[in-house]
Formats: sequence, structure tokens, C-alpha cells
Amino acid sequence: METTLYFLVLIGFLAGLMDAAVGGGGLLQIPGLFNILPHHTPVPTVLGVGKVASFSGTATATWQYVRKIPVPWKMLLPAALLAFAASYLGAKSVAYFPTEYMKPVMLLIMLAMFAYTFWKKDLGQTVRTRALTRKETLWGLFFGGLIGFYDGIFGPGTGSLLAFVFVRFYGYDFLTANASGKVINLTTNFAALTFFVPNGHVVWAWAVPLALANLCGGIIGARLAIRGGTVFLRYGFMALLCLIIGKFAWDLWAQTV
Repeated sequence: METTLYFLVLIGFLAGLMDAAVGGGGLLQIPGLFNILPHHTPVPTVLGVGKVASFSGTATATWQYVRKIPVPWKMLLPAALLAFAASYLGAKSVAYFPTEYMKPVMLLIMLAMFAYTFWKKDLGQTVRTRALTRKETLWGLFFGGLIGFYDGIFGPGTGSLLAFVFVRFYGYDFLTANASGKVINLTTNFAALTFFVPNGHVVWAWAVPLALANLCGGIIGARLAIRGGTVFLRYGFMALLCLIIGKFAWDLWAQTV
């Protein structure tokens, strides 16, 4: 039990730091939980424990960001509410939806995102000053709902998708995009918890230390991102995409052998 606790704290801290700085903490945390927790632990319980920690770390990182980075609240708040509802539906559908089909689709999407970011050197490097248009606000609602559903039912890469949307379709710099994405990601994590907690899919003896470690990692990760600025986040974003691409490619390859 003590060994399990030590590994939970280590994984939680590293996942929180990574997620707050560049996103993708779930890539480290979820596989780590499947390896650390007893093998008979049901999948919804593993995901529920992970969501408690993710919510804790994301809440801390979000607070760090929005205190110092201006974000488009007029678009974010309704988009976050829609993402909340969509994420809840996704969490409820996790036992019925064939998530294995998502990996090849996400692999292609991540490859396209990496290629676009690599070739467009100035992407996410300029600070947007003009206000959002009505059309952009409506697109924000659409993306919020779509990515919210994905986060509830599957999850890995949600932060990267949100950051890319805010950079590519709204012209924000990576720092503002990361801060904006955290607001929506916080609501999707909370939405998933409203399903996992009442249905008994959280073991608090595991979730609490994992969440505290994730919170500490979130504080440090957000501060690193804010100090590093947009250049740091661009390279961090591309490195994260490489990790996601490698993870999905490995999983798909393992299924074929």
C-alpha cells in the first residue's frame, strides 16, 4: 500500500506539472494509474480517480493563468457550459461507445496539427487585440461541445485540441490559448466527476493523495509556462504532440501484433 501511495504521488505531481505547462497530463496519469492500481480495478474507477486529480490540478492551473492572462470570457463561459453538458454525456457513454475507433482518427488529427504548427513558424506568436466576432463566438460553442464530448468519453489530447483551436481559428498566442483552454478543460473535468462520483467510481484513498500531488504540479507547471512565454509553449506544444502521436501509434501497432 505504501509503495502504491508513493507512485500515486509521483505520477500525480508529474502529470499536474505537464498538464499545466503544455497539456497532456492524462497521457502520463491514465497509463500510470492502470499500472499502479490493482489489476482488478474497474476501468470507470481508474478514470474516476484520475478525473478527481485532473480537476484539482486544472483548477489550480486555471487560477494561476486567469489572474495574469486576459481571456475571452464572453465566449468562454457559454462554451464551457456547453462543454460541461457534452462531457457529462460522454462520460455516461463510455461503457457503450467503441473508443478504440477514436485512436486512429486522433492519430491523423494530431499528425495534421503537428505538421501545421511546424510549417507555420509564426503560429501562436502574436497577441490578438481585436474583439471576437459573432461568428467566432458561435464556433467557440461548437468546438466547446465537440471537444467536451471527446474529453468525457476518451480524454487524451484534450488540452492540445483546445490550444490548437484557440491558436489556429482565433489567432491567439499560445499563452492565451493555453489559459483559455484550461477554463473549458476545468468544466469538462467537473462534468465527468458529476457522473463518476455519484456512481461510486472513485476510491478516495487513492484519489486524495493523487489530487494533492496533481495540485502541486499544477502550480509549478503554470508558473513555468507564464514565465517561459509563447516561444516556450510552442515548442512544448510540439513536443506534446510528438508524445501523443507516439502513444497512439504504439497502441495501434500493439493491437495488430
